[in-house]
Amino acid sequence: MPLQLAFSSNAYLNVPVEEAISQIAGFGYHGIELLADVPHAWPAGLLEVQKKAIRRALQHSGLTISNINAFMMNAIADPRQPYWHPGWTDPDPHYRAIRREHTKRALRLAADLGATSISTEPGGEIQPGQTRAEATDIFYDEIMPCLDVAADCGVTLLIEPEPGLLIEQFGQYLEFAERVNHPALALNFDIGHAYCVGEDPAEWVPRMQPHTRHYHFEDIAATRVHHHLVPGEGAIDFEAVFRAIAEYTPDMWITVELYPYRDRPDEAAAAARSYLLAAAARAGVDLD
Repeated sequence: MPLQLAFSSNAYLNVPVEEAISQIAGFGYHGIELLADVPHAWPAGLLEVQKKAIRRALQHSGLTISNINAFMMNAIADPRQPYWHPGWTDPDPHYRAIRREHTKRALRLAADLGATSISTEPGGEIQPGQTRAEATDIFYDEIMPCLDVAADCGVTLLIEPEPGLLIEQFGQYLEFAERVNHPALALNFDIGHAYCVGEDPAEWVPRMQPHTRHYHFEDIAATRVHHHLVPGEGAIDFEAVFRAIAEYTPDMWITVELYPYRDRPDEAAAAARSYLLAAAARAGVDLD
């Protein structure tokens, strides 16, 4: 079976989720990463009738949910940054509780829709006056109840290392995962984030194989500045990454994540798939 591509609905923030599903399927993708946020599937306000509409749209399109993205929280509209806040490690326990409870709701939503995983941020920003150890302790205390919910739901909770947040590098993820030691915890491997922090994605694929359950693909400029680009517009060696994934984790979904392209998501989705099919072919890897 060839590797299969999905596309994240977070590039389609300007349209309803049903339209995003239809458009993504129309470009030949086999999966969709569903955004657990406004305007698509914000769990706290999602009615049963809306869940039924999502199920119908998925069935009609033939798409499978590759993952549910519970990282973004545009619904809270924090003026500092619409994705990272509320953070797992926010000094205010009431504010970070919003992140914790959102994660629990996203896990239950995944179970309702038949998704096998959700992804979340790797802690939050380390705040002024807060040590890494203090932030790590807070993250541990907040995520453990969510992992128990994940286990009850039969859904895996994926941490996604992110430049600028508590866990940026794979070594930091491994250290935290060893401490957590919970079967419901795994890794969302974002190849662009790895490149941003100076880690070669292709080299880390085999090393993270025991932990990885899902991939995010986007390109990054040679400057390693964290800005998602359409594959082929940056400096990542996708052929090497495809060869590594095909050898070590051939049964994982690869989701293209291009949220900066909300003003032209169709163009980004089409260009990304075209480039990645060609790159996989050059690498001798079957991709569909």
